[in-house]
Amino acid sequence: MKNGCVLFVQEEDTEEEPKLKYERLTNGVTEILQKDAASCMTVHDKFLALGTHFGKVYLLDIQGNVTQKFEISSVKINQISLDESGDHVGICSEDGKVQVFGLYTREGFHENFDCPIKVVALHPQFSKSNNKQFVTGGNKLLLYERNWLNRWKTSVLHEGEGNITNVKWTANLIAWANNVGVKIYDICSKQRITNVLRDNTSLRPDMYPCSLCWKDNTTLIIGWGSSVKICVVKERDPTQMRDLPSRYVEIVSAFETEFCISGLAPLADQLVTLYYVKENSEHVEEEFRTRPRLDIIQPLAEGCEEISSDALTVRNFQENQCRDYRLEHSEGESLFYIISPKDIVVAKERDQDDHIDWLLEKKKYEEALMAAEISFKNIKRHDKIGMAYINHLVERGDYDAAARKCQKVLGKNMDLWENEVYRFKTIGQLKVTCFSPHWPNCE
Repeated sequence: MKNGCVLFVQEEDTEEEPKLKYERLTNGVTEILQKDAASCMTVHDKFLALGTHFGKVYLLDIQGNVTQKFEISSVKINQISLDESGDHVGICSEDGKVQVFGLYTREGFHENFDCPIKVVALHPQFSKSNNKQFVTGGNKLLLYERNWLNRWKTSVLHEGEGNITNVKWTANLIAWANNVGVKIYDICSKQRITNVLRDNTSLRPDMYPCSLCWKDNTTLIIGWGSSVKICVVKERDPTQMRDLPSRYVEIVSAFETEFCISGLAPLADQLVTLYYVKENSEHVEEEFRTRPRLDIIQPLAEGCEEISSDALTVRNFQENQCRDYRLEHSEGESLFYIISPKDIVVAKERDQDDHIDWLLEKKKYEEALMAAEISFKNIKRHDKIGMAYINHLVERGDYDAAARKCQKVLGKNMDLWENEVYRFKTIGQLKVTCFSPHWPNCE
């Protein structure tokens, strides 16, 4: 690791350009994870909210500097939820504490339950709404909302199928997972509209939890074990409703992956998938854990296509289990955060500067120069690509090509022309320049 950059190993042919670049989240995060361990994190466009195993919640800027700290509990923070404005936060912990409050007011809901609370989710418009809805999940899923007397009203949305292990709220739809499968609830019609059963029931749901993410307000992506399902919520034909809910769910894509899924996030029409990887040892009868993988995959009508695959050198990966990893993303900037107990890695899409870096590394100078010329308004580096290309041509003895390239690269910079004339004279190739109509008088 150098200057916060994370080493990774591409699974694809080394001649294929990477799709993502990586760096560690450092600064205040480094100090936090030396003394504590990350248990969860939520990403907002304005800031990050990090929960730890010792019951603390930190608000961080995107560089990892601590801006606020909350002492919530003495045990593990299980989940943090933010509304769309970033003004309110919901927090739950392993000792049954639930807090929902304004980051600038601290007024809100505070309760201690007699069982661990695994999940909490605020209504996306919590700050703007009058009834301030949110849900919590332990051994049942509870909906909280304020009534006209400004008191909290509680409704049981589901119970009887084990612990609620994940919940995601978008617009008027709440999706949650328990030991049996995934449900979706329509908050407007007050109806449960689907039940998607989990495939591999041999995997313990507490060790291999379900990953949920909303691609948009009607498309839910479910990852559980090695299975991925993409579900679309649709309106039912009114003539066919009878006693059925007004909406239903269609599974538009379902496929198996090579490893167990620790997290999912959308990237345009593709998926970013965080895999927990373990392999069998040839010498001992046990499994050992290897680096987690971050893949970009393209869902297809049948199956999927792997676009890229990177194995990440996450700190202490040998000690981590599937449930120790999480994947969160920032929709605004296509940033993907890989969270593990002792390390947080940020993945981002490579830009044109990164593309040119890769071309230069592969000594594809002509392509790099062309890419820089096409995207000159968008690049922030690489003002010396042309000279690097001329140097490369001279080093390999292609003096004619180097001389021809000078006109385009040097332009009207007489200092550079003087340096190049001197260099070609020094290496005994001045005669090459004299045959070029683009070179100044070399006599």
